[in-house]
Amino acid sequence: MEVILREDVEKLGGRGQVVKVTAGYARNFLLPRRLAVAATEGNKNIVEQERQAHLRREAKHVQEASELGKLLSAVSVTIKSKAGEQDQLFGSVTSKDIAEALEKQNFTIDRKKIQLDEPIKQLGEHKVSVKLHSDVSSVITVHVVKED
Repeated sequence: MEVILREDVEKLGGRGQVVKVTAGYARNFLLPRRLAVAATEGNKNIVEQERQAHLRREAKHVQEASELGKLLSAVSVTIKSKAGEQDQLFGSVTSKDIAEALEKQNFTIDRKKIQLDEPIKQLGEHKVSVKLHSDVSSVITVHVVKED
């Protein structure tokens, strides 16, 4: 059975592609979840229009993310934390702490978009990547200072 994919399906194809699948897979999985439609001429036209609208929305999101990335690249946040000897923090600075510090500077960034390999456990200046979109990321500077 030939179907037109409405969304990207892993190991099958991308949005707008016409793929050949078994009737059971289409009937039981793809069609009920609205991941695909039957490959008819009318549906091909509809899916093409949806794909064009999706591309326009995606381009707008990329543009907005790149503008936000330019603003964020100039931002540096300062986080105060308790520290012991040798500049070792008692706790750690996580993406949640960084998101809250950015919120205070009027940047609403989801903490899941802040990419920390591991929490920050040392005082000092750290570069942190923020993934704003699949194609756009920015680097912010995080200053961790000792709390008095």
